[in-house]
Amino acid sequence: MGCWTEAECKVVAHDPMFDCHGGFGREDSQEIDGCVWSPGPVIVGAGPSGLAVAACLRERGIPSVVLERAGCIASLWQLKTYDRLRLHLPKQFCELPRMPFPAGFPKYPDKKQFVDYLEAYARAFHVRPRFHQTVVEARYDAAVGLWRVRTSAGEKAEGSREYFSRWLVVATGENAEAVVPDLEGAAEFRGTVAHTSSYKSGDSYRGKRVLVVGCGNSGMEVCLDLCNNNALPTIVVRDSVHILPRELLGCSTFGLSMWLLRWLPIQAVDLLLLLLARLLLGDTDRVGLTRPPVGPLQLKLLHGKTPVIDVGTLRKIKSGDIKVRPALKRLTQRGAEFTDGRSEEFDAVLFATGYKSNVPCWLKEEGFFSSKDGLPTRPFPHGWKGERGLYAVGFTKRGLLGASLDAKRIAQDIEQCWKAELKEVKSFTFPNELVVVDAPWERLLSASVTAVVETVSVGNKALPITESPPHTPADK
Repeated sequence: MGCWTEAECKVVAHDPMFDCHGGFGREDSQEIDGCVWSPGPVIVGAGPSGLAVAACLRERGIPSVVLERAGCIASLWQLKTYDRLRLHLPKQFCELPRMPFPAGFPKYPDKKQFVDYLEAYARAFHVRPRFHQTVVEARYDAAVGLWRVRTSAGEKAEGSREYFSRWLVVATGENAEAVVPDLEGAAEFRGTVAHTSSYKSGDSYRGKRVLVVGCGNSGMEVCLDLCNNNALPTIVVRDSVHILPRELLGCSTFGLSMWLLRWLPIQAVDLLLLLLARLLLGDTDRVGLTRPPVGPLQLKLLHGKTPVIDVGTLRKIKSGDIKVRPALKRLTQRGAEFTDGRSEEFDAVLFATGYKSNVPCWLKEEGFFSSKDGLPTRPFPHGWKGERGLYAVGFTKRGLLGASLDAKRIAQDIEQCWKAELKEVKSFTFPNELVVVDAPWERLLSASVTAVVETVSVGNKALPITESPPHTPADK
């Protein structure tokens, strides 16, 4: 049986306003036998980054399909964060495009308030993700100029799907999978072992000796929470670390840094931040927290390593309520050995060792994303756009502010392609005869072309996008 030519497939694939229900419209997608055609982009991930892109596209009149493996938006925030979590930056630096936080929210919203904000954001921009859709493979089909995204459905979903789109937006971010180091002796340890992604509060660790491995913001704040719940935490500090107060001179440290960078070079701002931090926090080297030789802003810029924002942990370290230990050598049956030769007993180990990207596991593409760390290979601010309609959002190592900037760039770029291809569709001369083939996705494209022919050309008249076909006698 015959099949379409590449040119005929591309006509349908690049039709940005096609609606299989009889015209050009605003349907987000259409489906035949488990194959789903999306006239707009397919966005993988319904976290803040994915929501921001979908909202920016919606404002431009461009539909999208958002795929999410969990059963809720912002699954990292809702399912894998501890209860006491708050935004470490003021809310104005964490808002998504076109919608500020409610005026009644505090300067540093808590976890519930931030999730409420994201849900209100999704409602405001009519973003309705398809939940329980885990992307197992995405690859570009050069024959038809489409991205093919195959999903595996969870138990609560209707079934697996294969999505087809001109554009693919990777919004799974830097924190898709928990990182758990393979430590010597881990199998021998008789206590409980967990990652902070499953930690909610210190209540279940009351009275226990807990070893927290990792001294980033999560590790420091979990130690504070353990202390407040009468646990006995010890934190492993393997590398040097910058600790900064959350506020300096009556304003947020981050906000002050951004303001100073308007007038001073980054090296001068770093020196000022470290001087003020020394005055407020003292010499952190004395409690085992050695500062790196590079300033906090330069370290973030060069290596993406975020300074720790102190919310009370340092005071507990100074008082001895939280102990500091060097790198782990191995775990034992009853505890751990450290590189300085000490051995101690522990009842539990919590890994605050962060997260990593999972893009290399499912995206079959070479060049744009690194196969090593799953991050874009191009440095900021050029890591948002790849080739052949591929985009990335949430990989800047610059938090929600960086994700929002990239979301705006992506929506603007797709809008330009959308308008250009729209002109091609309106001026296209369709073949007299179309051949329907057997594969479900080819039948989907065939149905699309048939509807486009019926909608775009009534006689020899080319219709504007917003105009419906005139009624024929058969319609009356």
